[in-house]
Amino acid sequence: MIAFSACIGVGLFLQSGQVIFIAGPGLAIISFALAATVMWAVMGSLGEMTALFPVQGPLFEFSGRFLDESVGYATGWITWFAYAAMNASELMSVAKLWKFRFSEDYLQEVGYPDKSLGWGSTEGVSPAVWCFLFLIVNGLVNLLPVRAYGWVEYVVGVAKITFIVFLIVFNIIISAVQPVPHASHFWTWNKPYSFSSPGFSPRPSVKNPPVIEGDLGHFLTLFTTMRIIFFAMLGFETVAITAPENKNLEIEETLKLASRKIVLRISVLYIMAVFTVGLNVPYNDTYLRDLNINSFPGGQNSIFIIAAVRNQLRGWPHFFNGFFILSAASSGILTLYCASRILHALAGIPEAWPLWAQSLRRRLERTNSYGIPISTIVVSWLFGLLAFLSIKGSAATYLNRLSLNAVISILIVYATICASYIQFYFCIKRAANDNRIDNHSIYNRDHEYYPYRSHGQVFRAIYGFAFSVFLIFFTGWQSFVKPFDRNEFIASYISIIVFFALIAAYHVKSDGWNPLKWRRAASMQLARPPPMVVAPGRRRGQLIFPNRKKCWSEENFKALMEWVWCWLK
Repeated sequence: MIAFSACIGVGLFLQSGQVIFIAGPGLAIISFALAATVMWAVMGSLGEMTALFPVQGPLFEFSGRFLDESVGYATGWITWFAYAAMNASELMSVAKLWKFRFSEDYLQEVGYPDKSLGWGSTEGVSPAVWCFLFLIVNGLVNLLPVRAYGWVEYVVGVAKITFIVFLIVFNIIISAVQPVPHASHFWTWNKPYSFSSPGFSPRPSVKNPPVIEGDLGHFLTLFTTMRIIFFAMLGFETVAITAPENKNLEIEETLKLASRKIVLRISVLYIMAVFTVGLNVPYNDTYLRDLNINSFPGGQNSIFIIAAVRNQLRGWPHFFNGFFILSAASSGILTLYCASRILHALAGIPEAWPLWAQSLRRRLERTNSYGIPISTIVVSWLFGLLAFLSIKGSAATYLNRLSLNAVISILIVYATICASYIQFYFCIKRAANDNRIDNHSIYNRDHEYYPYRSHGQVFRAIYGFAFSVFLIFFTGWQSFVKPFDRNEFIASYISIIVFFALIAAYHVKSDGWNPLKWRRAASMQLARPPPMVVAPGRRRGQLIFPNRKKCWSEENFKALMEWVWCWLK
């Protein structure tokens, strides 16, 4: 539920409209489904490795263990920076959401019953005030003991999942009962609109922008929206980050169930929400076009609020925008949690730091009596000060570049996770057949005590690696369209340069300046920590009927209810 809460922020509620504007309602669903397959591949790889070895910093620990130590440390640093930047990004979006106002011309055009719609009392407040307030709340919540923090995130996660289900039902109802009759319930998919946008403009903000049509336009549209969707889905890997602070891993099989649940919940709810709201708002709506150009102008650009406004519903736009603010604030709290835990895990590795920073590293490694790494929280929290960029008129541009850089950094992490799993898979396969290793059968993926196994996972890892690498190099293609956009090019590819620079810096420190003498350092360690095995007995999440002779029996009904509750709760 913590990971689910991390995924549900401004990405879904605001940027899903951007995806529909760029791709069209039908192609947007395909884009979300395609992105979900990458999440499915990455989460399966990360979940299995972490279930067997619940280590600190799993996003970079396995890369260092099974690929190369330099790759692990480089992955760790860019992951930390990505989450720290995302914290500022979420806070900036919170500040912009308070600017909530529809134009009178638009309200008159769609037939809204009131002349004005907005939050007049907050429009004159400087965004710096909101940034300051939510930055303080962000830090204070992260200083709570882990159990209390977990309950806060759980409650917020329950509220979010309830709200999304409500949004889906809400849009189904207003699609079925619309005040203005249309030819069919799929009127936004038919002429004068369409299943997919007729053309793609790589420069929507310039005067007379170029438009790419046909199959090439659809291809570019599909993969351009991936950047937006991965920003919306960012955070599902929190399942593994929280592993060392979970309890009852052996009995509850937490990581196995959480890894599968997060993929199912995010994929189904995202796709259903985008599909249903796409039935009520045409892809070329004025405020969706503004969102595409300006990134995060305000709550009035949310396609869910637009759906309520176009159907002349009072009150709901205010409620939706208020919940979006809560959602963005909670996502910011979670990104700070992830950043602090990743930095704390890095602080425990002297080799990941230069010699001059060892004293700082030792300070960051400390925790208080509750086990909270206060120093790493404070350092990561300071990056939230970037949110004060929102006081400038170009805040949307800064936010867009921050999110772009974070997405590229996380895609690099996804690629290294999948590559690590491929090495991990063959490593444990050899160990399972090595009689010299004590209890070698626990490395057998078919063993009944093996904590988490997915069918065809090695092929999923190969797919996830290839797709992630493709997106890493493809995402910034718009910067090359004339006129060349230097700032977008830097935002798109600086993470790649930094990643390889960190790898090179580690090898220079270890092996000297001659690249020909650089050596690969991958421990392939399978005993640190000892592999986790599940407790004997019936596996959670599996439906097994105890009474094989009588189908309709009390024991079988009870087993069925326990299985349903296990997957729904």
